Amino acid sequence: MTSCIFCQIVKREIPSTKIYEDKDTYAFLDINPVNPGHTLVVSKTCSRNIFDIEEHDLAKLISAVKKIALAVKEGTGAGGVNIQLNNESSAGQVVFHTHFHIVPRFDNDGLHLWPGRKYQPTQADSIRNKISSVLNLTLLKD
Repeated sequence: MTSCIFCQIVKREIPSTKIYEDKDTYAFLDINPVNPGHTLVVSKTCSRNIFDIEEHDLAKLISAVKKIALAVKEGTGAGGVNIQLNNESSAGQVVFHTHFHIVPRFDNDGLHLWPGRKYQPTQADSIRNKISSVLNLTLLKD
C-alpha cells in the first residue's frame, strides 16, 4: 500500500518521532497527541485493522504495545495509560493500517471515557444470543 501514511512512515518516506522499532513493529509519537507522550504502535506488515491482521502479526504487535506502554507510563510520569484500537470509520478509525494508541493519563487531565448505557429489558439476552451465534459459526470454521 504505497498510499498508506503509516507504511510511508515505516519506510522513512515521511518523518516521524520514533519511539521504538524492531523487525516487526514501529512506534512513534502521535502528531496530534491527546496528552504528551501519546504514541502510535504499528505493525510493519500493512493490514486494515483487527478484522484482517494476521494472528502472528497481531501477537507481535500487542507484545510491543505492552513493552512500549510501560515505557510511556514511566517516561511521562503518567498515573496510567489508555490503550485503544479503532476499527472502521464508525469506531473512529482514520488511518486504515492496524495501529494501537497508547495515551498517557494523568489525574485530573480532563479526559473522560465514554458513557455507559443500561440495557433495555431482554436486550442483553438478545444481543448475547446474536454474538454467541456468530462466534459459534466462526469456531466451527476453525
